[in-house]
Amino acid sequence: MDTNNHYEAIVIGAGPAGLTAGIYLSRARVRTLILSEGTVGGQMILTHEIANYPGVENISGYQLSMIMRNQAKKFGCDIKSNIQVETMMLEGEVKAVTLADGTKYTADAVILSPGGRSRKLGVPGEEALKGKGISYCATCDGDFFTDKEIIVVGGGNSALEEAVSLTKYASKVTIVHQFDHFQAFEYAVEEARSHPKVSFIMESAISAFHGNEKLAGVEIMDLKTGNKLNYAIDGVFIFIGYVPNTEFLEGKLELNKWKEIIVNTDMQTSLEGVYAAGDSTAKRYRQVTTAVADGTIAALAISKYIHELHKNKSLQNA
Repeated sequence: MDTNNHYEAIVIGAGPAGLTAGIYLSRARVRTLILSEGTVGGQMILTHEIANYPGVENISGYQLSMIMRNQAKKFGCDIKSNIQVETMMLEGEVKAVTLADGTKYTADAVILSPGGRSRKLGVPGEEALKGKGISYCATCDGDFFTDKEIIVVGGGNSALEEAVSLTKYASKVTIVHQFDHFQAFEYAVEEARSHPKVSFIMESAISAFHGNEKLAGVEIMDLKTGNKLNYAIDGVFIFIGYVPNTEFLEGKLELNKWKEIIVNTDMQTSLEGVYAAGDSTAKRYRQVTTAVADGTIAALAISKYIHELHKNKSLQNA
């Protein structure tokens, strides 16, 4: 075993859960490596404004990500981003992660925090026009639609909050939602309903996207009558939840029917020495604060787990 590439803990994923785990583990003097296939910050960096993080009145997701990253590095955590994990071996006393470039890392314990990705509508034209008028990130693409009319799809907190944030750019924002009510918190609903630039098409869904080189319009179906109407539109932002990034874990540990990682109260998975945290786990609420809490619990549990490992090895060698 290459001791230079051996860590006491490896964290897969660098969203708020993974970064928090890295902060807690490194501060506890646990040699820790964070591996991220994307940019440090995960889905958090796509959030234009975070206004409900305790102790912070207003901050962008990107800014909060960089603060967490710097904290983790300050305590000695190694972070490698934009890498590709080729294989993982999670069973046994020593876990192993091999990257696409052939680099192999081993660890006594692993925290899985791969997060999720934006859920798609799955209707005709979506794939072809993705990035050509269809977006899943207001922060990334909002300014492309200055003084233009756009649609936001969804009825949760993200959809309503991002719809309001997009009014800084767009001349009109229409929210299309499949139900007659919203799943968002009341404050988000009130803010959207009271905004002069925001309108609503309820109990309806986009059934097709139209356009060649760029989005030109959408077909919206009334879910009560089945009637379909075409609307000319400049852009569509889709916020209908996330799909957990757990395909690489199928057959390796226990997942539920939604492919979310099943954990206990200590964030331990069905495998010994393997923990999980963040949006990829089976839970009801997904917020930056809940991800941070998951990362904290997983890190504390792993610290105890590694302490017991060292203690048992010392007794065996005595």
